[in-house]
Formats: sequence, structure tokens, C-alpha cells
Amino acid sequence: MGHWDPGHERLLYFFLGLVVAFVLIRISVRLIRAKVRWWPGNVTPGGMHIHHVVFGVVAMMLGGVIGLAVPDDAGDWRRWSAALFGVGTALVLDEFALILHLRDVYWTQSGRLSVDAVFLAVGVTGLLLLGAKPLDYGLLPDFGLPPHVAGGLIALVDLGFAVVTLLKGKIWTGLLGLFLPPLAEVGAMRLARPNSPWARWRYRPGSWELTTAIRREARYRQPLILAKIRFQEFISGRHDLPEIEPAENREKDSEKAVTGQ
Repeated sequence: MGHWDPGHERLLYFFLGLVVAFVLIRISVRLIRAKVRWWPGNVTPGGMHIHHVVFGVVAMMLGGVIGLAVPDDAGDWRRWSAALFGVGTALVLDEFALILHLRDVYWTQSGRLSVDAVFLAVGVTGLLLLGAKPLDYGLLPDFGLPPHVAGGLIALVDLGFAVVTLLKGKIWTGLLGLFLPPLAEVGAMRLARPNSPWARWRYRPGSWELTTAIRREARYRQPLILAKIRFQEFISGRHDLPEIEPAENREKDSEKAVTGQ
């Protein structure tokens, strides 16, 4: 792998395992959804559908244990265990929305969260491969302070900007801002998204901030979101099934209807 250190080699294998497994599992689920006859279909022993997140958990466990158990000089084993861990990560994140909602929302709008999770993992891993470092204070002046003091203070400030950006509903900007601090600083200074926690806490109904945030959301952000969705669905398939209300909510609605509440 050229001049790369062993850590970067393992990270590259993890990245390749993540990307390849995600592409292959999305091809598989799209073939299953299209009911292609020659494709094996879901794994359903005894009629029970085993989701691929289960295989992902097993792959992550095996990859992690192998990577920890083999000697440091067993380079091939450590690289391939990293690739296996990447495969497992792809399978787990591809059903992240299912884990979050504890029900099958794979092809609904809620299921897009899984694709976002995979894209975010790919983006962060890619930045690490390119040499980016989280909260890299080396890019900023040290103000004449000892290196560890300056580094700690600047890292805390950058982390604060990233947290504010996340609270303002800018998930990608906040997380990528951990690697590119100016991105988080800009995100923290600009208006929050109208449905974000920051907007609920800080913006009064009818205020200039909320009105402007809603207008910017409709004019600038929504077209970008639609473009992102089109790109993601080109790769992952359309998430167009109706949302299924959880059984406990349906039971509560039935009880309210009976009692007249």
C-alpha cells in the first residue's frame, strides 16, 4: 500500500468493505423488491424473515474480534478483518432506520435515514483517508500558548461550534465541521433550520428569525434536499411505501375512539 501506515491500510480496507457491501446489498434488495425470479430473495428459514442487519452484527463481531485477537505483525489478517468489519457496518447501517423505529420502515420515507447514515459513514471515512483529523487545531494559530493548552482550548471551541450547528438542524455541516472547523463556525453563525431544536428554543412564532428561516428552507434548502434524495434513490431505490403506524399507537387510538376522548 505504498507509504501508508498500517492504520491507514486497515481504514482503506474498512472503507472498501463498507462501500462494496452497501452497493451489493442495495442491488440485492432492489432485485427482491422487483420480484426477479432468478434472484434467491430474502432469507426466511421456517417462514421467519432474517433481516440483513443480523448478518451485519455477526460480521462486525467477527471482524472486531479477529482484529483484536491476531498479532500486530499479522498484517493480512488485520486488513481483512477491517474489511469484514466494513461489510458488517454497511449491513447494519443499511437498516439503521429499522433499528431506530423497531419496525420495518425500509422502503418508507423514514427508511431514507438508513441511506443518510451510510453516506455519512462513507463521507467521514473518506475524509480520514484523505488525512483529515477531527478538531485539528494545527490549522489554526496557537496564540502564543503552550501547544497542549492551545490545542485543548481550540478543540473545545470547535466542538462547541459543531454542537450548535447540530442543534440548528444541520447534521452534515455539524459532523463534517469536526474535520473542517470553518464549516462548523459558518453553520453555527447562520440561522437554524425551522424545525430544529435551536429554532424551537430560540425563535418565537412570527419572529423575523423564524420567518426568514422558513423562507430560506423553501427557497434554498428544499431544492438541495430533493436533489440529494434523487441521487440517493438512484443508488438505493425509491422509498415510496406508506408509513405504517406502530401497533401501540393504533391501540391507543382505538381506546380513545371507544371512550370518546
